[in-house]
Amino acid sequence: MQETTKAAGALGRAAGLERAARLRSGWYARYLWAFAAGQLALVPMAVLWHGPVSAVVFSVANGLLVAGLSVYAARQRVMRRGAGKKHVLLVASWATLFALTVTLGTAVFGHGVPFAAVAAVVCALPLVIGAWTEMRSTV
Repeated sequence: MQETTKAAGALGRAAGLERAARLRSGWYARYLWAFAAGQLALVPMAVLWHGPVSAVVFSVANGLLVAGLSVYAARQRVMRRGAGKKHVLLVASWATLFALTVTLGTAVFGHGVPFAAVAAVVCALPLVIGAWTEMRSTV
């Protein structure tokens, strides 16, 4: 009987910790929203700009975005269960779309503004979906 009480108490504490982690992991949605917003500027920059100066500006802007997001993520204390797998899936989806965007934008669409606008939204889409689902799962 006493073993059952101890086990129930341990399970209750574990459930409480998981609930607290879920409630405090809303930061990841904000991270994804910022990453998605960055795509609205970085993708057109990658598709439309030409030359070495644009490459440097793009690299610095992208580096600042990644560094800022990395510092923000490193300062967070809580990560929801399964968030690592979700993050890998989201970043892989974004990277695939970004690579296709740059390839198609330079080889097929000739640096067109309409293509760059649509591509920016398409590259941000997996991040927006991830942020939206993360917001729903932290409630």
